[in-house]
Amino acid sequence: MVLNYIWIAFFLIAFCIALVRLVFMGDTEVFPAIMNSTFDTSRTAFEISLGLTGVLSLWLGTMKIGEKGGVVNVLARVLSPVFSRLFPDIPKGHPVTGSIFMNVAANMLGLDNAATPLGLKAMEQLQELNTKKDTATNPMIMFLVLNTSGLTLIPVSIMVYRAQLGAAQPTDVFVPILLATFCSTVAGIIVTSLYQRINLLNRTMLLTLGGLSLAVATIIWGFSAMDKAQMNVVSTSVANILLMLIIVVFILAGMRKKVNVYDAFIEGAKDGFSTAVRIIPYLVAILVGIGVFRASGAMDMLIGGVKWGIEALGCNTDFVGALPTALMKPLSGSGARGMMVDAMTTYGADSFVGRLSCIFQGSTDTTFYILAVYFGSVGVRYTRHAVACGLLADLAGVIAAIAICYLFF
Repeated sequence: MVLNYIWIAFFLIAFCIALVRLVFMGDTEVFPAIMNSTFDTSRTAFEISLGLTGVLSLWLGTMKIGEKGGVVNVLARVLSPVFSRLFPDIPKGHPVTGSIFMNVAANMLGLDNAATPLGLKAMEQLQELNTKKDTATNPMIMFLVLNTSGLTLIPVSIMVYRAQLGAAQPTDVFVPILLATFCSTVAGIIVTSLYQRINLLNRTMLLTLGGLSLAVATIIWGFSAMDKAQMNVVSTSVANILLMLIIVVFILAGMRKKVNVYDAFIEGAKDGFSTAVRIIPYLVAILVGIGVFRASGAMDMLIGGVKWGIEALGCNTDFVGALPTALMKPLSGSGARGMMVDAMTTYGADSFVGRLSCIFQGSTDTTFYILAVYFGSVGVRYTRHAVACGLLADLAGVIAAIAICYLFF
């Protein structure tokens, strides 16, 4: 229901602002711009879905090999102590646990193309456990929040953009992004656990979160000893080696179980096309809503209002120039990327705003895009507290990013 109201608001606010601009300011270009955005974003939604088809087929086929080879079941048993507390409604040892782990691992490595099909597979398995097919379950929402909080250990693409735009040290945002995205993820887990009355104060969860914190600290220490060239080479190599290793391990597991690996791949890959087609209407809906909101000038007015309010409070407004990236990120990944590039181009890659926009880009994920694609793939219409939890995790990431950027730069 929340997503329904937000989507309606996009159009009504855009129409009202555009009408004011036409009647009182004589802006005859605003309505053509809005209508052009509806055509452009509809086409973009279709192209995204079409582009996902091949990747979905590849990874859903690979996951089918893993399922028949027993790898997913092994992962489910290993992760059962932790996931049984985060996802108490999932039966112990259910294969979806392994799928969730694979999706989270792909996100952490910045492998978006692999993470999406793995996430869609996990969502389909969660839907099988759902007794009310049009309503999101607690495990679905926790899984969505783990995705929308955007935990990323290796933000390769952001560092590449910084290098292309002339940053003296493209990797100088690596540690701030790692800290901000970690804060976002932990906040998302805590908020969702409060909504779902999940007790995190137990030995297993405390050890897990403590271990993750230690792992993050170790990664920070290891990468801080490298120069920018070494960091880019190592991070890219590690991500791709692990990705290829997953495919090889699944194939070897299938061979060990005497599975016809090729047939298993084809069986899973067939779902790729149907899944891509199912998400088209949901993706069109959310991207068109965002497009008209931007084209009407509502986003610019929102930023201006925020800046005015912060100035009225007598606070430092250095970070306001980077806010478009933060506000766009929950709505559109490509839009936020464009905002980030624009901030670095306008203010400089090594400016405070340029760096902060990069940290915003890396600290959270595209909440509404993920909600539309993941819930749309299984026909869920009632999202319950998913939007609220996802946006609260985003807010924690934004606040952490601002504080960390002031601390570092």
